[in-house]
Amino acid sequence: MEKVFKFSGSIFSVLFLITAGLQYNDPDPALWISIYLIATVVTLGYVFNKVSFFIPAIFGVLALIGFFYLMPETFEGFTIGQGDIKNIEEAREAFGLLITAIVMFMFALRIRFKNKSS
Repeated sequence: MEKVFKFSGSIFSVLFLITAGLQYNDPDPALWISIYLIATVVTLGYVFNKVSFFIPAIFGVLALIGFFYLMPETFEGFTIGQGDIKNIEEAREAFGLLITAIVMFMFALRIRFKNKSS
């Protein structure tokens, strides 16, 4: 089972790195590039057993808070043309943070339960 988590960590680290690179044209690129680069580093830390439970757990909580903060009151989808561009952009950013939070919590829990069984 550990190999599955390490493999998924490798995949997510590549996906977070690609996502960071795609943020160059965002209205606030420094913020989003930083968020996804931190997610990449934390995920690689998990893959190479270099992070404790608290690092992905705290980053996951922050990402979840960001999700609730950014989520627009009216969800209008993710595709341009489905609604107000501001709502669409905020929904995309919010769900990116939700995915990040889920991944961080998954790795934090794996670290916690792995350490308890050792």
